[in-house]
Amino acid sequence: MIKVLIADDDAIVREGLKLILSSQQDMSVAGEACNGNEALNLCREARPDVALMDIRMPVCDGITAAEKMLAESLCAPLLLTTFDEEEFILRALRSGISGYILKNSPAERIIGAVRTVSAGGTVFQRDIMDYIRGRIDIAPGADGREIFSMLSPREIDIVKLIADGLSNQEIADRLYISNGTVRNHISTVLEKTGLEHRTQLAVRWLKG
Repeated sequence: MIKVLIADDDAIVREGLKLILSSQQDMSVAGEACNGNEALNLCREARPDVALMDIRMPVCDGITAAEKMLAESLCAPLLLTTFDEEEFILRALRSGISGYILKNSPAERIIGAVRTVSAGGTVFQRDIMDYIRGRIDIAPGADGREIFSMLSPREIDIVKLIADGLSNQEIADRLYISNGTVRNHISTVLEKTGLEHRTQLAVRWLKG
């Protein structure tokens, strides 16, 4: 059972998300919060698997709360955003938060994103990445894809699939290799490129 915490300052949105998630046999709602501080405190108490949070909230925004959740290894944050929140999207990318989808996504996409993040995968819709392409510089160093010149063909394949938003398991299934092998490849790629996390890999590839 995937335990999900819902955080949004709009009660109607919270209720809608609760209905969507509660309709799934493998999901349960662990609690509801209307700001980032409440979400963080509930996370410490309820220990959900996923925190589904709006980015823009009073008192404490979703990104700040997500950063603290990751720092304390509380759960996997999944952020809801809109196209008019570019500054927040860029903050999330720079922080290494690897789960964010558009707030107006259909129910099946939200459900799929929760499952992917819960399983340790990465979720970032390609249209979000296309929207911010050219607007962000995640890490210093060579421009475009020059930093990938030292990678093997298999490592390049994995970077491309990360940029397409696939989780480790999805990459493993696509390339007919084990999940552990995918993790090892990603660690090697990060070491070779000098980047810190897979979100940086995706953005740097898309910028190229």
